[in-house]
Amino acid sequence: MRILAVDPGEKRLGLAISDPSGTIANPLSVIQHSSRTVDAALIAQIASEQGAVQIVVGQALDDDGQPTPEGRRAARLAEAIRHQTDLAVCLWDESGTTQAAQQARRRMECGGKNGEAIWMISRLRSFCSLISIR
Repeated sequence: MRILAVDPGEKRLGLAISDPSGTIANPLSVIQHSSRTVDAALIAQIASEQGAVQIVVGQALDDDGQPTPEGRRAARLAEAIRHQTDLAVCLWDESGTTQAAQQARRRMECGGKNGEAIWMISRLRSFCSLISIR
């Protein structure tokens, strides 16, 4: 069960893909933001090409658990992706993931973004089994 994880940014979107078991992931690519519709179509296409069965979009939440402005943009992107694919699409609270990924990378002694991808996909998989916006 491959999972495509999306880390949406204002200018770029990072993508990671899991292994077939859905537990370990590696960075896949970074795409330049174009427009929500174009980005969503490209993400759906990449998910299909990679054999993903689920797409996870990171969403920033504030201390009260409410979406930040970036989190609201992520929710709109997730909705746009849903219009481009039949795959399950869910949101994941990415608050604090940068620090956690750095710690995981140090613990695993992984270089580059591999540690972040490994940590991210394991957390996303458990969350997405509980909550889906599809």
